[in-house]
Amino acid sequence: MLERGRQLIDLREYQLNHCDGKEDESHYSEGVFRLRSEVAPAQGLILATPEYHGSFSGVLKNALDLMGFNEIEGKMIGLVGVSGGRMGALNALNGLRVVSRALHAWVIPEQVSIPEAWKEFDEAGNLQDDELRKRIAEVGRQVARFSYLHTSERAQEFLRAWEGAPVNPGANSQE
Repeated sequence: MLERGRQLIDLREYQLNHCDGKEDESHYSEGVFRLRSEVAPAQGLILATPEYHGSFSGVLKNALDLMGFNEIEGKMIGLVGVSGGRMGALNALNGLRVVSRALHAWVIPEQVSIPEAWKEFDEAGNLQDDELRKRIAEVGRQVARFSYLHTSERAQEFLRAWEGAPVNPGANSQE
């Protein structure tokens, strides 16, 4: 669903291959290429996952493996996790943080872990707790805010000035 510049990607709708590590992608489904083309232009992503056995969803890991630097590098990433138990989804979120950083993404500091998720959502999948809804919205706001700052002209101007600065002759002194 596309809504005000936001798109919800439900991985069940893509019929993704299992990532086999082969360079020949001719056997990949159309869903792999569709997923890549939909993720690539985004400035930021919110990755949401249930925690299974102390980690994030295997389907999400497979999707990330089928993508790569072309789709993820340089993007702002927000994290949301749910779990059935009382501990929450912190292990899943930590795992996603590691994978996102390995793909050269920027993971924002705010994240949401929802323990005992079965208590927090109604039959239609709607979140019932206003405070949790506000926290998730804040993750979205931070992804949007940091994405904008990261790509703003002033940030780019600063980087050009930084990269073009003369080398400090005393910085490498061995005296």
